[in-house]
Amino acid sequence: MKTAGFDARRVEEALFKCLMVCSTAIVVGTLAAILGIVAVRGARHVSLEMLTRPPESGYFLGGGGGIANAILGSLFLAVGATVLSLAVGLPVVLYVNVLIMRRTFTARAVRFTMDLLWGVPSIVYGAFGFVLMMALGLKASLGAAIVTVALLELPIMVRAMDEVVKAVPPAIGEASFSLGATRVETAFRVVARQALPGLATAVLMAFGRGIGDTASVLFTAGFTDAMPASLGRQAATLPIAIWQGLSSPLAEVQGRAYAAALVLTFIVLAASVTAHLLAGFWSRNTVK
Repeated sequence: MKTAGFDARRVEEALFKCLMVCSTAIVVGTLAAILGIVAVRGARHVSLEMLTRPPESGYFLGGGGGIANAILGSLFLAVGATVLSLAVGLPVVLYVNVLIMRRTFTARAVRFTMDLLWGVPSIVYGAFGFVLMMALGLKASLGAAIVTVALLELPIMVRAMDEVVKAVPPAIGEASFSLGATRVETAFRVVARQALPGLATAVLMAFGRGIGDTASVLFTAGFTDAMPASLGRQAATLPIAIWQGLSSPLAEVQGRAYAAALVLTFIVLAASVTAHLLAGFWSRNTVK
């Protein structure tokens, strides 16, 4: 009986080890396949002209020019939305975890609301932004898109930062209170600093989500061949440029779309690497 039980445990262990290896291979293989397809189809279309010049007339019909306007538009949009989302989200997280008790009804209600907002499809945020624009008498513009994408990023950023701040040892806050610091001082100068590596990761994760979203900017940012000039004007974005390029029957234009996708993927990967490096650098000054 002991031998049979021992053999059963070994079989079970081998089975679950095989499942874990296969799951890991699927995840890594999926990433490699995405990067490989985009690189193979788009790399040969990437050029200095494409990266530094706006599109000329008939670009999506095979004309000359590049996607510099979409690159800058996406960067302005994502950076603006991320800063706006951070300005709203960080005080919410610190309020829930420091100024009130973490397990109060208010804290649970805030987390539940953020979970609900996280599950809302991005096209719904785009529709909401469009309705809000119409109600205020506004037109599609970079500013309207920034507000819409900020709403999209907010629940992602808040829930990610919330988990980070909850991991801060309570003794750190108690030590701050014992030295006479107020709750606001403890929240921003002690707890936020202790959680800085994780907060940076949450911010850049939301940035990557915002810069790659199409549905939320489809009705709010518009599209133009011009470089982004102001918050009140339409702005081109990489996701919309990719969508328009892939909708073309011309192979050359589709190749340019894959090249734009490669640029967008590089920006997201750069944000992820930056988050990892910042987290490693700032973690040296935190209490373990």
